[in-house]
Amino acid sequence: MAKNDVLIIIPARMASTRLPGKPLADIAGQPMIVHVLRRAEAAALGPVVVATDSREIAAAVEKAGGKAVMTRADHVSGSDRIFEALNRVDPQGRAEIIVNVQGDLPTISPDDLRAALEPLADPAVDIATLAAEITEPSERSNPNVVKVVGSPVSPGRLRALYFTRATAPSGDGPLYHHIGLYAYRRAALKRFVELPPSPLELRERLEQLRALEAGMRIDVAIVASVPLGVDTPEDLAAARAKLKPR
Repeated sequence: MAKNDVLIIIPARMASTRLPGKPLADIAGQPMIVHVLRRAEAAALGPVVVATDSREIAAAVEKAGGKAVMTRADHVSGSDRIFEALNRVDPQGRAEIIVNVQGDLPTISPDDLRAALEPLADPAVDIATLAAEITEPSERSNPNVVKVVGSPVSPGRLRALYFTRATAPSGDGPLYHHIGLYAYRRAALKRFVELPPSPLELRERLEQLRALEAGMRIDVAIVASVPLGVDTPEDLAAARAKLKPR
């Protein structure tokens, strides 16, 4: 896969309900969005763009030498925002794979970003994502920890059958913590954003179920650990501790 075939887009907005303005929160002297940008660049998969409706976020990205594209403020999801950004920055359709990296993952590993593309070597796969085995017992029943239920197709890879906030599957065996990073084939992203919200998506409040209900195939690469997502002041403190210069 050539570098010009892949485009990484990081959606970022200021209007977080639990931590307003979090993309610009300082972590080790840099805004959080810049940490995500640097890690996406380090993956060396292709160009990286931040999609935002905030002039402040765009200015922070550009000050750091990155590229930002302004998008509408009324998008209901990150996938809608990245689709608008995709058509703005690549109207010619050169990029075949679009990677959606959440702007609140300042510790995401470049290796994990690369791993997210591996399932797309299989032409039957529409969308690829990541998960890590749950090792903390409390996470098994935590509804904020999304689990992926999947059928193994090869070592370190599952075909996703369902995503849920419940503890699933039952019985003996590993449970997997879904990591909200997606690599889409361009046609799959277009189809996905044009679909209406699905019944299970609305019930579980998990957007990826829309794709499964529409018959799209999502495969999951298993990685070693879950990156720290920053949603609360406590998460931000943890990110600052983890990324503090030694």
